[in-house]
Amino acid sequence: MNILDEIIAFKVREVAARKELYPVKSLEKSVFFERQAASLREFVGRPENSGIIAEIKRKSPSRGVINPDVSVQRTSVGYVEAGASALSVLTDTNFFGGSNEDLAIARKFNACPILRKDFTIDEYQIIEAKSIGADAILLIAAALTPQVLQSHAALAHSLGLQVLVEVHNEKELKENIDSGADLMGVNNRNLKTFELSVEISKRLASSIPDNMLKVSESGIESVDTIIELRTYGYTGFLMGQNFMQHSKPEAACREFIDELRKKSVKTE
Repeated sequence: MNILDEIIAFKVREVAARKELYPVKSLEKSVFFERQAASLREFVGRPENSGIIAEIKRKSPSRGVINPDVSVQRTSVGYVEAGASALSVLTDTNFFGGSNEDLAIARKFNACPILRKDFTIDEYQIIEAKSIGADAILLIAAALTPQVLQSHAALAHSLGLQVLVEVHNEKELKENIDSGADLMGVNNRNLKTFELSVEISKRLASSIPDNMLKVSESGIESVDTIIELRTYGYTGFLMGQNFMQHSKPEAACREFIDELRKKSVKTE
């Protein structure tokens, strides 16, 4: 069993337990069901913005513990003040150390779009995402059939949420081009082996339709990488580990975006 299979098997059991504790009817009573979600696509796509989706992540299967004591309030607000276009919050507890409460806290203190980063395998999780204040969800092609992914995307849209579809290879991209994705993300990390290469984003770029907002995910360590990926048509950049490995992730984010702005001006 590879890492992704292990996560999905655990998630099936976890979701079943959450359904018992928090039935859909209770989720639908959340105040967030009356809230109009912000557009992740719009914020990330604005040419004057950095395009960075800054992530809060305490640990990961590939790196182990990264920043277990992070303050969600301080970091999320700091990310936005630093110039991040949007936020991503890991809500998986067992493998990434996150929680639904983390996203709810980020929502309380920020008006920008928030992506709920989790392994969404069940419709229940989409309703749950709405109930905790998310504006968008992640749907991972490697974890879902194209038919289920398309159905999940349709449900998300019916709730006013946007969808970032994540692919890792040509087959996944081809099978999910018509999924209804608002944004197409290319994960530079293979979720089955956790090997990492930004070349994956470069290789798949030309196969993503021009009218689909492109997001490169994982392994972005330098400003030069973003500047190069922009030449391939990428507008969004999902970054977490680069910032979270510092004691003050928001300060690392500010330093990174300041450098990005300076270098971007020079290359125009």
